[in-house]
Amino acid sequence: MGRASDAKERLMDAVQALIWEGSYGSTTIDQICEKAGVKKGSFYYFFESKCDLAVAALDREWETFKPQLDAVFSPAYPPLERLRKLCQFMYEEQAEMKAKCGHVLGCPLCTLGSEVSTQEERLRAKVQELLGYWPKYLETTIRDAHAEGSLNSPDPAKAAQMVFVYLEGLLAQARIQNSLEILKPAESGVFALLGVTAREKVAA
Repeated sequence: MGRASDAKERLMDAVQALIWEGSYGSTTIDQICEKAGVKKGSFYYFFESKCDLAVAALDREWETFKPQLDAVFSPAYPPLERLRKLCQFMYEEQAEMKAKCGHVLGCPLCTLGSEVSTQEERLRAKVQELLGYWPKYLETTIRDAHAEGSLNSPDPAKAAQMVFVYLEGLLAQARIQNSLEILKPAESGVFALLGVTAREKVAA
């Protein structure tokens, strides 16, 4: 097995990869241990179940992913530029994963949440918690854009939820069709939903 000091991290790496590339239900503890290079006894030293491991892996992944979102949504950029950067970031991440494993994987949280929502309440709740952070980033950006006059959105929270659902839908379709092409219109779609005019796009 791997060094005792990194066995827990290796298990989290393994479950994250196996679930995203496959599914939660089809991933077994034996597969996780094999991919991680960790003995089954060591698995149960760190985690009581596959669900416990998955929840821990999601928390760790969010701590790694959050700084990337903070950079994309940095207030140093104009609001519309933040939205552009989000769409670009989303596309590049999916392209990187397709180059690595041969498939467009979509949003790992939405994919997992859809699968386990009626089976694993603790895991469903964790997915819901983490997905809930995304609209907050969007809401702040849309509120800033409304304040500067680059779009008219008196209800930023509602607009943010609309954009979030649209982007998650694109990611789901990209996974189903295994096509990055689905994601290319993301920026124009977001701007259309928010009523951003061509002039405002150029000005940004």
